[in-house]
Amino acid sequence: MGRVIVTGAAGFIGSHLVDRLLADGHEVVGIDGFTPYYPSDIKRRNVAEALANPRFRLVTADLAQLDLKPYLPADAVFHLAAQAGVRSSWGRGFDGYVRHNVVATQRLLESLRGGGCGRLIFASTSAVYGNGPLPARESGPLNPVSPYGVTKLAAEHLVRAYGQAGGPPYVILRYFTVYGPRQRPDMAIARFIAAVRAGRELTVYGTGDQTRDFTFVSDAVEATVLAWRQDAAGLAFNVGGGGARSVNDVLEALGRASGLPVRVRREPAQVGDAAATLADLTLARTVLGFRPRVGLEEGIRRQWEWEGGKAGEHRLDLHR
Repeated sequence: MGRVIVTGAAGFIGSHLVDRLLADGHEVVGIDGFTPYYPSDIKRRNVAEALANPRFRLVTADLAQLDLKPYLPADAVFHLAAQAGVRSSWGRGFDGYVRHNVVATQRLLESLRGGGCGRLIFASTSAVYGNGPLPARESGPLNPVSPYGVTKLAAEHLVRAYGQAGGPPYVILRYFTVYGPRQRPDMAIARFIAAVRAGRELTVYGTGDQTRDFTFVSDAVEATVLAWRQDAAGLAFNVGGGGARSVNDVLEALGRASGLPVRVRREPAQVGDAAATLADLTLARTVLGFRPRVGLEEGIRRQWEWEGGKAGEHRLDLHR
């Protein structure tokens, strides 16, 4: 069994990855800065079960300042920590994106330079493609249309540069619209579910005909683990759900999962949102052996049921 480091360990995807790695028998050091992008109580709940495991250690630290060397050596470093969100990356909030996505990545890479890490798995995003040709291929044009996408592409370039200058072997993963239990409360499907449960109108930006390659979180985690296990160093891979569906499809699936009315208020499309995303998974299938397993209907049902359990109770606690 290996010893690994997960940054962003208390976040949405990161906490699921921690649980998977612990279940596989590994020793895990989780690092999270608990930035105030959304309530830290939610993040602490994400890792509550992991904290009861003697093979898990949680380090609360700002990666832009942390020297990772005391926590090395590690068989792998999974770098999932980031400032996420397209819409909030415009304007004065951009400073935080530079700090958490670019500066923090550079500091982490400096710590790994010269040894101590078997492989670096870097979590990037489909936002690096912008409105390019579909399906998006890893070798295709990278033209982000949001400041968030720009910072993640800059971080990709840093990973490659350090990889050529004494850094560890690396793999880059470009996640496409990940959803499921523990999804950040600002993300669309989590917002939709919260509105339906409360009997409120939910807000859709644009017509709802825009499409996304929705990826269930367990599939994203599986691809992330495969990127460590397979001989894939130096490559970038798309991680998608296997097909594009519209936002309106999500609303219909939510109506079926909930059995409740889904009332919609339409607002203008937001600047920086890609019109459509779709991952070409040929490389991930061929090299990693990745096959997404959870379709949209099942994934929405699972997230709805989870939100009605401990997640729903947690939200009530936050508003007391």
